[in-house]
Amino acid sequence: MSVVSLYSGAGGLDLGFQRAGFAITWANDIDPSAVETNNKLLGHHVAVAGDLRQQEIPGRGSAVVVVGGPPCQGFSVAGRMDPDDPRSRHVWDFFAVVDRIRPRAYVMENVTALALNKRWTVLRDGLIDQSVKLGYTTQLLLLNASHFGVPQARERMFLIGTKSTPLVVPLPTTVDDPPAVRSALESLPDYGQPGNDSICVAKVTPARKPVLRRSPFAGMLFNGQGRPLDLDRPAPTLPASMGGNRTPIVDQEQLKSGAEPWVVEYHAHLLGGGSPRKVAPPRLRRLTVEEAAAIQTFPNGTYWSGPQSAQYRQIGNAVPPDLAGHVARALARALDGESVGPPAGWMERCQIVYRAAKAGQGPTRGQST
Repeated sequence: MSVVSLYSGAGGLDLGFQRAGFAITWANDIDPSAVETNNKLLGHHVAVAGDLRQQEIPGRGSAVVVVGGPPCQGFSVAGRMDPDDPRSRHVWDFFAVVDRIRPRAYVMENVTALALNKRWTVLRDGLIDQSVKLGYTTQLLLLNASHFGVPQARERMFLIGTKSTPLVVPLPTTVDDPPAVRSALESLPDYGQPGNDSICVAKVTPARKPVLRRSPFAGMLFNGQGRPLDLDRPAPTLPASMGGNRTPIVDQEQLKSGAEPWVVEYHAHLLGGGSPRKVAPPRLRRLTVEEAAAIQTFPNGTYWSGPQSAQYRQIGNAVPPDLAGHVARALARALDGESVGPPAGWMERCQIVYRAAKAGQGPTRGQST
């Protein structure tokens, strides 16, 4: 089944669809480094670099599925959430391509704020209305990647439209036992060795005025916004701004020997009224490019194009391939006419926001938690 991929970045969404049996026949991203990574990752040369609006886009009937993740900076709480941000218009460009190609299905991925934030209610409902007008049975899902085999508690929105009636139901696999950061890091060569040597040189320095939270792994205990990772839990969402002081922090002794994390002792010290320390121990260091990619479930040994800052950005912007694969397989089942209902308690346990609208009807709100 052929796929046209828009705003494809490094190819996380594309790789998940390829693994599910789909064939990427055309892809586009404005970032040349991401396009080079994408082509090498998927083993093809169909991804082209440049502004989507200036491309010769495939015509009607050229693909069974259109997928993509339009730029999210205008919607993200990490950004300004500016309705007038020109990047917010790309969601409509995505639908213009859907209207041009008229595929049997589409999948649009984006940040959770677009699905949940009241600021985006009018836009969100407008997108669903447009989807219904184009004749698609429409669903809006909010999926937590850690429930689908990804060692990262990354929540993403998926707006899915199909010409068929069966629902697209990604089946979670790791709700009760989500994979931890440690599993991803231990799959790589040792820190600093070939295959794990794209080192972030940003220094780890205790904050002069630390901001405390209940968890030692939250708050602001160090310079910048890079927080220490709890190696025995899924990571928080990896940001596209990694590469400097926003790169997450790893406790090397905890990783290698299972030692108590230094940040736990330091957090207790601060809670007890202790003064902020001026120097962090050398056991604290930043996440490497390869480790960030492993947490996102990219294959070990993936070639990352461009300078290191561009490599981190591509990883942080990507859809985890393992999560994308679950969505792709669920879509394939729906396209084959296989109706799979949600397992008992699936909505509540996965904290999935779900909306569905059948062609000819307005959007209806389903269960949410």
